[in-house]
Amino acid sequence: MKRGDRGAALLLVIWLLLLLSGLVAMFAFTSRIEGLQASAVRTRLAGQLAAEAGIELAALRLAEADPALRWFPDGRPYLFEFAGHRVEVRVTDEGAKLDLNAADAGLLAGLMRALAFPEERAIQLSGAIQDWRDPDGLLALAGGAEDREYAAAGLEYGAKDAPFVVVSELQQVLGMDEQAYRELAPHVTVHTAMPSPRSDFAPEPVLQALGMAPADAAAWAAARAAWLPGAPPPLGPDGQPLAVAGSGTYSVASRAVRDDGLAVEVTAVVRIGATANFGQLYAPLAWRVGEPD
Repeated sequence: MKRGDRGAALLLVIWLLLLLSGLVAMFAFTSRIEGLQASAVRTRLAGQLAAEAGIELAALRLAEADPALRWFPDGRPYLFEFAGHRVEVRVTDEGAKLDLNAADAGLLAGLMRALAFPEERAIQLSGAIQDWRDPDGLLALAGGAEDREYAAAGLEYGAKDAPFVVVSELQQVLGMDEQAYRELAPHVTVHTAMPSPRSDFAPEPVLQALGMAPADAAAWAAARAAWLPGAPPPLGPDGQPLAVAGSGTYSVASRAVRDDGLAVEVTAVVRIGATANFGQLYAPLAWRVGEPD
């Protein structure tokens, strides 16, 4: 072989070695990225399962026959450790909320006033909620929003003229912005069909919407928060003792946090008891997985 041919062969070998080295490096980099992604997926899945364990435990405690062991659905935190996660669970009785399809405009406006909405806006939004769910095309007496008002606002849709299916539909109601929605959403539901919420488990804004004075609402909420299962129930402003048993339909927020701070939250609405399928402790009505706000 001539010297020039040997030089060309050497260059070809070096080029092939560089190509193979690049391929190996790319493969190693890709494998590392996939490994990191798989690790992140496993970590998040472990957090989700830990949070879901909180939902299952809440359902078990809500169905507990012993009142001293039953969890109380007023939003108080329940804490436990599970598989390397700290889990915090809060249970709220859906019966303590205003049903968007059953509460009248006066109750809805009262809730907004308790949340410090301006009077005019409270009246307009409560009317718009009523117009969204009712089947007619007539404006609510206090002022609301039908198809022509949506069109005038430049929206491509009008009033639904049918019941709310999920609470998030509120965001489509004319006049509802993100801040107003965030303030209202924790206090409303679509799962009870009750024209008036229960005061036993209701938060202060709902108590005020029911006509309770702010000072009385605060005192009742404080007495309820201080009560522990097994102790004599406190007496409400109406002189009646606190009801220990809930309505059977509950929203549950379960938050699982690792030692490194990674958190996953599962929120669900569950119905305990007879409406669940055979062999199930509860029937899920809503379910959401995500990082907490």
